[in-house]
Amino acid sequence: MSDDDTVRSAALDYHLLPRPGKLEIRATKPLENGRDLARAYSPGVAEASVAIRDDPAAAALYTARANLVAVVTNGTAVLGLGNIGALASKPVMEGKAVLFKKFAGIDCFDIELNETDPEKLADIVCALEPTFGAINLEDIKAPDCFVVEKLCRERMNIPVFHDDQHGTAIVVGAAALNALLLTDRRWEDVKVVSTGGGAAGIACLNMLLTLGVRRENVSLLDLHGLVHQGREADMTPQKAAFAQPGGPRGLGQVIDGADLFLGLSGPNILTAEMVERMADRPIIFALANPNPEIAYDAARAVAPRAIIATGRSDYPNQVNNVLCFPFIFRGALDVGATEINEQMKVGCVEGIAALARATTSAEAAAAYRGEQLTFGPDYLIPKPFDPRLMGVVASAVAKAAIESGVASRPVPDIAAYKRTLDQSVFRSAFVMRPVFEAAAGAERRIVFAEGEDERVLRASQAMTEEMTDSPILIGRPEVIAARIERDGLTLRPGENVEIVNPESDPRYRDYYETYHALMARRGVARDEARAIMRTNSTAIAAVMVARGEADSMICGTYGQFLWHLRYVADVLGRDHLHPVGAMSLMLLDQGPLFIADTHVHPQPTPEQVAETVCASTRHVRRFGIAPKVALCSGSQFGNLDSPSGRTMREALRILDAQEHDFEYEGEMNLDAALDPDLRARFLDHSRIEGPANVVVFAGTDAAGATRNVLKARAGGLEVGPILMGMGNKAHIVTPSITTRGLLNMAALAGTPVATYG
Repeated sequence: MSDDDTVRSAALDYHLLPRPGKLEIRATKPLENGRDLARAYSPGVAEASVAIRDDPAAAALYTARANLVAVVTNGTAVLGLGNIGALASKPVMEGKAVLFKKFAGIDCFDIELNETDPEKLADIVCALEPTFGAINLEDIKAPDCFVVEKLCRERMNIPVFHDDQHGTAIVVGAAALNALLLTDRRWEDVKVVSTGGGAAGIACLNMLLTLGVRRENVSLLDLHGLVHQGREADMTPQKAAFAQPGGPRGLGQVIDGADLFLGLSGPNILTAEMVERMADRPIIFALANPNPEIAYDAARAVAPRAIIATGRSDYPNQVNNVLCFPFIFRGALDVGATEINEQMKVGCVEGIAALARATTSAEAAAAYRGEQLTFGPDYLIPKPFDPRLMGVVASAVAKAAIESGVASRPVPDIAAYKRTLDQSVFRSAFVMRPVFEAAAGAERRIVFAEGEDERVLRASQAMTEEMTDSPILIGRPEVIAARIERDGLTLRPGENVEIVNPESDPRYRDYYETYHALMARRGVARDEARAIMRTNSTAIAAVMVARGEADSMICGTYGQFLWHLRYVADVLGRDHLHPVGAMSLMLLDQGPLFIADTHVHPQPTPEQVAETVCASTRHVRRFGIAPKVALCSGSQFGNLDSPSGRTMREALRILDAQEHDFEYEGEMNLDAALDPDLRARFLDHSRIEGPANVVVFAGTDAAGATRNVLKARAGGLEVGPILMGMGNKAHIVTPSITTRGLLNMAALAGTPVATYG
């Protein structure tokens, strides 16, 4: 097969397997019995209908309408394919619906209509208003799209947004805003030459006018040349608004001195010779797809300092509507906007542009590994997989909707609303909130043993932005500096981050003497202590904590857990501190689940299990959660005389002999721990009510396997492992940890142990 055949086959298989299409409908409420049926349908559903009849705004409370968007097309102008008809456009519209769900959590129906008359098409769309919270018009040819959108906006009381026009315009506006900042230009001084008089081109020009470009500084060209006063061929009111005085002219006659070329037309119409005649350091947005108005390399060859954007993903600065439409709809829906107005569009522009100027997120860097994601000529706008887009852009849109008076359900606190959006993207954000709040009241020094790791550097960057704790990095300064520069971070050694160089730190002698003093009676000679303090960053971090030069340490981004644990325990396992167990918090769709002990004791004694249970409950409470502990084994309430059953029965006896203020029960299988109905079949009066949220196992094999299965097959997100028993002085992560995971661990390490018992 040729490369083209392979790509085609892969694309078709993607749409075909494992089931046709890209969408499905899932129920959000249970329908398991007669009671559920009576509430979901007759007679209970009548109550919701009556409530909406009496107050139409109640539809946002009792139906999915407030989070439901229709993507509507007639297939007359499908990007790159043209007028392919409504049916053939369905895969494209399904794809758009998937993007809504993926990037903004918005439910979406794709609606393909066999109607080419714009007024009739508008009638159909308007009739859909009771079903949807907003309408996204898509791939309708110009000038029909202008008619449809105008009629729908006039007649509907929900947002109507033609993404081909305004989505492109918003992203172009954001890219242009940052390009002007980089080239020290002002909107009112910029000379714009644009090719393409279609929906997207006109909308982009209107957006530039809104941002401050002067109409007399805009030259618009189409297939017939310059749009000028007195021209009659292929004119529309939208084009006529940009008519220049004078007679017919071509692109080569108007390009001289242009600051910004905006192309939304066709391939290869801007020549290298024309680029040479533009202003110094020109801004070139060649957005025709798949072949731009001028090839990226050709433009760069004649204008090395040019700022260039295209519609392609294989070059810098891809102008992609996905940066806009999911988030402008998210903000509009959440405040019940009756329309999407110019203020909301500008809010979207400013939010996107500001995010590009901020430090790049670790998640975006991971999704686009190998690309330079530092604000500058090759990074004008953020990448679609930057998870911060939701919070930044949607909150800017919501704020603009409220301030412009089109929000029917204004949120009282925009900052709190943004935090809610961030929590929906960063799954750990909600459960970690009490920990971050506690950490905000402390100023602890946290040393990272693997300070050269990119994840550690990005977590340290986030600490300087979100926390009051101070990061300390163990590593070679020149390597750390190079990676800070490469990743566009704002860490400044000696100011907001400290670096410990294991090769030449002036404290080296103090460190190895401290280590030797601690380990001399454990068989470590002075020469060995010297070697360890030159090569073992985990031991160095532990010594720093022992000497009071750091309050806590984090290690383990590479290497085996027990290897790191050895040095942590040797140096810091004193004054009643010792490794009790490791606990992982798994964030699941059904709620949080804590698992212990995943790493420390392969086959714990009953006493160690009981100690792990007590330590686990203290840490669970850090998250504002009341612990309900299940002691899990292969035995179900004594039905097997297995080693794990005996261990757990004895641990239960130890716990019963003590006084505790938390619920616990055992020994039982894992399914009984999580399913109270199943548990009730074996035990009439369980000591815990409902499902357990802490499961403690009789061995690290079972605990670790449960943790790994939940991560790999149930979509579980891990916070941890949390090393218990060390007074919060040390935590050992695993090599699979993410930057966000390291930041979470830093927040845990940044909370003084006294604040949580």
